[in-house]
Amino acid sequence: MFRSPTKFLSTLCVSAVMGCMSIADIAAAELDELIRDCANCHGMDGVSSEPEVPTIAGLSEIFIVDTLAIYKDRDRPCIETEYLEGGNKGVKTDMCKIIDELSDESIEALAKYYAGKEFVRAKQNFDPDLAARGQKIHKSNCEKCHEDGGSSVEDDAGMLAGQWTSYLEQSFNSYASGERLMPKKMKPKFNKLTDEGKQDLLHFYASFQ
Repeated sequence: MFRSPTKFLSTLCVSAVMGCMSIADIAAAELDELIRDCANCHGMDGVSSEPEVPTIAGLSEIFIVDTLAIYKDRDRPCIETEYLEGGNKGVKTDMCKIIDELSDESIEALAKYYAGKEFVRAKQNFDPDLAARGQKIHKSNCEKCHEDGGSSVEDDAGMLAGQWTSYLEQSFNSYASGERLMPKKMKPKFNKLTDEGKQDLLHFYASFQ
């Protein structure tokens, strides 16, 4: 479903004689600073408190690397936003600007870090009746790639269950408009969903708390 990160990550040098920086070097020299920068939007340890910003803690390493590769390739819209916290609070930025400043080694180090954190489900409102309908839609259309109601990390397909509804709705809209590319297997099933069906799915994913 997702591209292999080997297409994006260069082979890391392990010889100190060659003077190349390893992931361990990245962790020691830069990782703390990078994490602080990410936390200014995605929250402490990647657990977002902002409905428009996804929680990235606990996502699979492969998924995080692949997502950043998609931004780097400009195959996903880089929506302008502002830093929510920190010294750059209020300064406009977007994911394309951020990813352009990261090395392959930094991306892998960040992916390892956030993959090792716990995904915390968002506490948000949902309609139980709509969630029940959404569960049926998910089971028949989405479960094959997004297992366990969209809560599985092992499928390397992101986290739907318990993710912020506003963020997921934004993603749905980007897919529908064509601004964000869909995996081939997803496209026919997503395109047949009605607006009502999409809302049902959103309530189903919000019901995981």
